[in-house]
Amino acid sequence: DFCSSPAGIMLLEVFLVLGTVIIYFLLSRKKEETFLPLKEGWWGKGQRDTEEDTTIRPFKVETTEEELSDLFRRLDQARFTEPLENSCFHYGTNSKYLRKVVSYWKNQFNWKKQVEVLNKYPQFKTKIQGIDVHFVHVKPPRLPEGQSAKPLLMVHGWPGSFYEFYKIIPLLTDPASHGLSDEHIFEVICPSIPGYGFSEAPHKKGFDSVSAASVFYELMLRLGFKEFYTQGGDCGWLICTNLAQIAPSHVKGLHLNLALVTKMGFIHLLSILLGRYLPGLFGFQDEDVRRMFPFLKKGLYKMLLESGYAHIQATKPDTVGCGLNDSPVGLAAYILEKFSTWTDLEFRDLEDGGLER
Repeated sequence: DFCSSPAGIMLLEVFLVLGTVIIYFLLSRKKEETFLPLKEGWWGKGQRDTEEDTTIRPFKVETTEEELSDLFRRLDQARFTEPLENSCFHYGTNSKYLRKVVSYWKNQFNWKKQVEVLNKYPQFKTKIQGIDVHFVHVKPPRLPEGQSAKPLLMVHGWPGSFYEFYKIIPLLTDPASHGLSDEHIFEVICPSIPGYGFSEAPHKKGFDSVSAASVFYELMLRLGFKEFYTQGGDCGWLICTNLAQIAPSHVKGLHLNLALVTKMGFIHLLSILLGRYLPGLFGFQDEDVRRMFPFLKKGLYKMLLESGYAHIQATKPDTVGCGLNDSPVGLAAYILEKFSTWTDLEFRDLEDGGLER
């Protein structure tokens, strides 16, 4: 059977990769902008009819007993589906393990202690373009004589939050106390992207990464920073990159821990088609070959298997949002799956999804 032979599989890979690349080129034939215009909008409810209150207000995380009681009631009344036998985390969060998570959540997890942890650093809110924007703002406890702090905007991604930065904040604001050089000391600002955490969600259509970048640019100016540095990870990489494109004379440095290649040339295409057989020609090392090939399985199939969430969130967020907002257990399953597979795809083979590692 030709289709199941190595030559047939290779030919199928070639056709699929070619087809994917052609579709990609057709869909992305848009001039890549080096600089972007500031996208000032109004994302609040209704029409803008008054001057915006630019006050910066202190904020603390607080939870009522009624909210906790409601949470425990929902955890008690959760309805679990039975997983397929021996499926581990291949179809998402395994409900057998999820039951253990929910039991821990209800009987052992100390939310009041976690609230104290969240309130460790100063937090604030301010209205920008019609919506409340939440942010953490930490200044250095001390500065060597003649030295000034570097303002650093740190932007999280999905399914993350400002809390991602809590462990690195003291290393940036007080490096000497942690055995690090104090040549560079930072003043750190960690906002919640609108719609995340304690930042208000936009009430109008059209809010995108450029809109978020414009909001954060206004935030930094309001805090008195005309020049600053930015750090972005996950979708924060795009927001920070857009911010540098909006205000290149204000952003002194851009650091990313995610960067996407948006242009594919002929050599890139050849490397996908032939890199498995002629790795040295394209500068591939053994690890590159191990991670990339067979490309059909590790590239295309992997992308299809792991990107369903992105398509539904991008196209029908209101539908999935109803379920995730109403069910704490559903939300936990949705997010824990990502912490599992995005840490290591091989965690799908484990009963606990690798979450305890």
